[in-house]
Amino acid sequence: MQPNLKGAAPSCDAALSGKNAVKIAYLVNTYPRASHSFIRREIQALERVGYAVHRFAMRSDRAALVDPADLAEDDATEHVLALGGRRLGVSAVRWVVRHPRAAMTALKLAWRCGAAGGQTAGGRARHMIYWLEAAHVARRCRSLGIAHLHAHFGTNSATVAMLVQAMGGPRYSFTVHGPEEFDAPQALSLGLKIRRAAFTVAVSSFGRSQLCRWADPADWPRLHVVHCGIEPWRFAEPAPMPRTGTRLVAIGRLAEQKGFALLVEAMAVTATPGLHLTLVGDGPLRPALEAAIAAHGLGERITLTGWADEARVQAELAAAHALVLPSFAEGLPVVVMEAMAAGRPVIATFIAGVPELVVPGDTGWLVPAGEATALAGAIAVLAATPPDRIAAMGRAARARVLARHDCDTEAHKLAALFIAAR
Repeated sequence: MQPNLKGAAPSCDAALSGKNAVKIAYLVNTYPRASHSFIRREIQALERVGYAVHRFAMRSDRAALVDPADLAEDDATEHVLALGGRRLGVSAVRWVVRHPRAAMTALKLAWRCGAAGGQTAGGRARHMIYWLEAAHVARRCRSLGIAHLHAHFGTNSATVAMLVQAMGGPRYSFTVHGPEEFDAPQALSLGLKIRRAAFTVAVSSFGRSQLCRWADPADWPRLHVVHCGIEPWRFAEPAPMPRTGTRLVAIGRLAEQKGFALLVEAMAVTATPGLHLTLVGDGPLRPALEAAIAAHGLGERITLTGWADEARVQAELAAAHALVLPSFAEGLPVVVMEAMAAGRPVIATFIAGVPELVVPGDTGWLVPAGEATALAGAIAVLAATPPDRIAAMGRAARARVLARHDCDTEAHKLAALFIAAR
């Protein structure tokens, strides 16, 4: 296959037959999580292509799961740390005894990564644990006949996948989302992981550009863009726009990078009559946001719902005129895709991969990150836009996201990469 310098995944013209599909496993640190439904959709799309996908995760988040689909996925996942320290150690030793040279190579690699980016002794200690986890996963991959291991996120899950390959396990690849990986690329040994991987996936062109910063140019042809996907059949024809007021919805974890405190500031300086914001999500900043809402006297204009399942999220999108994404850092947020699929335009900050979906004046509005006044101005523009025009923008948004983020189309791209890596 000729190198693809633009990073587009090879095409897959037809569904892969069982004889062509390799047996693969997915590896995630904590899985499933309510916020990681895009991984579940990707796995299920690969299964529709014809793959048997084994799920590995270091740990479960079952106590926080509510959605039946997440609970079912948790049941289908092999959680490594559920073995307990003794059984995990015994499993790892069995692999090490049978593959001593490869295990020593992986141990040196783990030691090297543990010191990367100026990490302390604690970094090396963590990587010794990753080495033990990798020995167990390598043994399980051999017993299951796994030919390829794909990790999500370039953090410790990709580290374990790399160590699995180093100690004689299957080849690996991984998907980078951002922004966490881009905050500490040296400490994560991101360039080394890319060099040793069969291929690396970014979820946006922006994400791929960031990987190019830390990868040797010789490795650039193995950097590919495969979007996170949505399931179009879950998004029926968009609900009519609300008839009164200006209703906004913001959805996400209440954490620093999402910029919701800035959104509260913007709401405080926006004098638009009939303006209401529903903020869907939970997280460590909820008390601070509640305090800010109270301090600005916005209790009647902002509603915090807490965590919501997929059905509730879709209902909140249907009840809104637009989604607002005030983030300071992102990859390419799935919530933007879902809002657009629901026929809603988006007001978002001009960061990361967001401009690849949100086209100003066509599918929404983009504003500089960190500027409450600019965000308030965009909200005011939305409020002054005729309803028919907002609906037309919503239709354009829906068409754009369905053309670019169909999960089955993206699964075929990923499947082609698995085959090309053999």
